[in-house]
Amino acid sequence: MIPSNGRHARGGPSWPVAIGAGVVALALIVGILFYASRDRETGRGQAMTVAPTEPAPSLQPPPVTADWPRWGVTHTQYSADNETPDVTEAASHLLDRVPMLQNQHIMGWGAGNPEPAPGQYDFRDLDRRVKFMAQSKSIPVLTLCCAPDWMKNGSEGRTDWTRIEVAPQRDHFDDYAKLAATVAKRYPTVKHFMVWNEFKGFWHNSRNEWDAAAYTELYNKVYTALKAVNKDIKVGGPYIPIDSNVTAGPRSELTGPWGTVDQRTLDAIQYWLKNKKGADFIIIDGSSANKDKGLVPDEFTALGKFSAVTNWVRRESNDLPVWWAEWYVETDGSDWDENRRVAVQAAAMMEFASSGVTTALYWNPQRKAGGTDQTCPGCLWQPGTGRELPMAGIISGFTKWFPAHVTLEDVTASDPRVKVLAQPRQLVMVNTTNTKLTVTVDNQEFQLNPYEVKWSDRGA
Repeated sequence: MIPSNGRHARGGPSWPVAIGAGVVALALIVGILFYASRDRETGRGQAMTVAPTEPAPSLQPPPVTADWPRWGVTHTQYSADNETPDVTEAASHLLDRVPMLQNQHIMGWGAGNPEPAPGQYDFRDLDRRVKFMAQSKSIPVLTLCCAPDWMKNGSEGRTDWTRIEVAPQRDHFDDYAKLAATVAKRYPTVKHFMVWNEFKGFWHNSRNEWDAAAYTELYNKVYTALKAVNKDIKVGGPYIPIDSNVTAGPRSELTGPWGTVDQRTLDAIQYWLKNKKGADFIIIDGSSANKDKGLVPDEFTALGKFSAVTNWVRRESNDLPVWWAEWYVETDGSDWDENRRVAVQAAAMMEFASSGVTTALYWNPQRKAGGTDQTCPGCLWQPGTGRELPMAGIISGFTKWFPAHVTLEDVTASDPRVKVLAQPRQLVMVNTTNTKLTVTVDNQEFQLNPYEVKWSDRGA
């Protein structure tokens, strides 16, 4: 279901499953006894690291503004900090021209094992990513995933990256909460934390359902530990994938022309809502594609799933702020060109804005510079050069004009095949066809090329 874009596989069975930060120097950790190279995405190889627990130098906190930016990106294995200085600077400018949220996992996806052995920390990779986020004026977010091997019946001082999706054992939940608190103390300007990722390792095989009780137990311990560090820290969960199918399956209270959501996922969310110790926002993720039949009935109508799920979550959570930690709009093997891809992604962002999503983070599928796939579908910048790619402009535009609390206005096109999202000063249009169209929008005539995304100043 997830496009081949640098994303990891899911845990469990395959189918159910303040803006403008200043730039500051960040010292590297000293006292490393040994450091081995490894793949930082899902990882391969092993590393043993030992480091002192000295705090990182303080980062300039971003000032808070009235409008939450709503939009942001998640760093993956290869990001701007892995590039040459020129590319790093170019990518930084793409992200800071309209400062947005930036998210990083504490282990994996560009960060090594933060605690290879009990009480022995290595934050060099995470320091580097947090430093880049400060340089590019982000509102930083950290995802508390994944767990060191010794918390999941592995060896101390070594990392088996093939087991990245294994959850910590219950008798190590307190250890994981302590690690979360250590991270929060080290990065005091990070005020938003997402707990875990896609319920990894929390599938109950014998019951054939999500182990919501175990996840909620871990979440509650982490929530308590973070709030003890700073009561103003914002914590959210459960970060569960919203899978759907077209063919008949178990009963479900959420269905539409795009498919039917697996009720076991909805049950897990409801369990967490009932038993959580507290939450500042609720996290979900998923694709508009179904597990069995893909995009139904087409890639644009399928986006209705995002609005339907968001509305259900808002209702069930008594309007907790809704975060989409990840969202995807195509299937594996898609042969879309970049114009079509960007059009569908922009239309998805329209669904998020119109349904009241507070935050939507774009999974940034960057590639290693010099690799064979230099087209980098969906990427924000060209690997090796830093040249801007189309999605960077889309995210910047939505960040500037459609923050979380902007007032939306009802504006439509003369041709329903053109989607429109408008606020008093700006509107954006998407041609959902492979045909050139001439339409009237907001009393103006526009020509849109196939799959074109066009912005227009409303003059307010």
